[in-house]
Amino acid sequence: MSEVETRKPQSRLQEQFAQINDLLQRQRQAEELLRRHGGEHKRVENLMQRQNRAELQRCLDGLHPADIAYILEALPLEDRLVVWQRVKADRDGDILLEVSDAVRESLIADMDEGEILAAIEPLDSDELADLVEDLPPEVLPELMASLDPQQREQVQSALSYDEDQVGALMDFEMVTIREDVTLEVVLRYLRRFDELPEQTDKIFVINHDSVLTGVLPLKWLVVNSPDKSVGEVMARDVNTFLPTDDADDAAQAFERYDLISAPVVDGGGRLIGRLTIDVMVDRIREESESEALGRAGLRQEEDIFASVWASVRNRWSWLAINLVTAFLASRVIGLFQGSIEKLVVLATLMPIVASIGGSSGNQTIIKIVRAIATDQVGLNAIWRLWRKELGVAFFNGLIWGGVIGAVVALMYHDIPLGLVMTVAMVLEQMLAAVMGVGIPMLMLRLDRDPAMGSNIFLVFMTDSGGFFIFLGLASIFLLH
Repeated sequence: MSEVETRKPQSRLQEQFAQINDLLQRQRQAEELLRRHGGEHKRVENLMQRQNRAELQRCLDGLHPADIAYILEALPLEDRLVVWQRVKADRDGDILLEVSDAVRESLIADMDEGEILAAIEPLDSDELADLVEDLPPEVLPELMASLDPQQREQVQSALSYDEDQVGALMDFEMVTIREDVTLEVVLRYLRRFDELPEQTDKIFVINHDSVLTGVLPLKWLVVNSPDKSVGEVMARDVNTFLPTDDADDAAQAFERYDLISAPVVDGGGRLIGRLTIDVMVDRIREESESEALGRAGLRQEEDIFASVWASVRNRWSWLAINLVTAFLASRVIGLFQGSIEKLVVLATLMPIVASIGGSSGNQTIIKIVRAIATDQVGLNAIWRLWRKELGVAFFNGLIWGGVIGAVVALMYHDIPLGLVMTVAMVLEQMLAAVMGVGIPMLMLRLDRDPAMGSNIFLVFMTDSGGFFIFLGLASIFLLH
């Protein structure tokens, strides 16, 4: 018996990416030869191109849509479009759902109206709602006209909610039953399906008015006697969500309670949709990426191979703010130009104070932003957080300030300079703690994303504050 070949998913994906890259390279070489030699070797080189395209097609046919999406995102625009054109049309819609917004825009721009409609026609209502905002306006009337009344209503329902609400993420593919039937009837009913909706771990129990009365986990269906009624076995205590609930709160509930699917009900308790774990995982990942981008001041995910001007537009505003803050920090140094001229060693030591303060503040700000995102803290906790972080900062500053102070005193044979260094480190650490808590809390108070640009403001405060503290102490105690 042959053994099953096992490889890590990421390793397998990298091998596939390398294979496709190699095929693209060979195709470029064949095209270059064709241009150079003209008709001399045209037949041979055309055959090489056809073989490369056929092999590329075979590689893509064997890949999962998510893997193709990964490969498309990792390719420059020219190669990306070559690969995209080799993808079979009936897989286009699934791949468009998987790629990032920036890459999706480039792929849709390469499709004509007929290709777009053919790609999205097989998608479910919730998936269509995910793509509608990225579609050309001229496609939308024909798309809505092609839907049956139920699909059209579901798409319009999903689009009526903000992207941060549960209603924008719910799907409508679910299995429902009544509680007065037996488990044997339920089993016979399930066998009538060609396949169950993905992520089906439970069946939703409703009454004649479509009000949710409970859920029947599939594992309970299997292990209980077929003669029992659904009402005897089902769970009545159910995690439910309203379509207006915050999507991040729902994602946290999925993580906390290890949910695979959960019902979405309206204000009257009627079942209108469901949330599934795959959507929630995507949501958690997107929020994590958005938070990381926000800390650097980036407003949206950027295609790594985007045009120069597209990248400039995404980055310029916060770079401008950073330039202003850096200039202001430099003016703080200018205030002590005379002190630096008298004691040149200050210029070599002051970056240490600012750097350690920035690192410490960054640790604090990451913890606070994360705690805000998971609703563990709010504005009412600011004083308690300040007390705790100031305590941590004081002891860290005392320990590491003492270490660097001793090193400085030994290096320069100057004990007062070492003491100034220690005191500056303690004060800088405490300033970083104040800013690390205060900046995200201020953003929260202003109803802004606490992560957006937080690092830029933190660096400004710790740099300018660190320079002012160290140079100020040195001017007072070493030069007078």
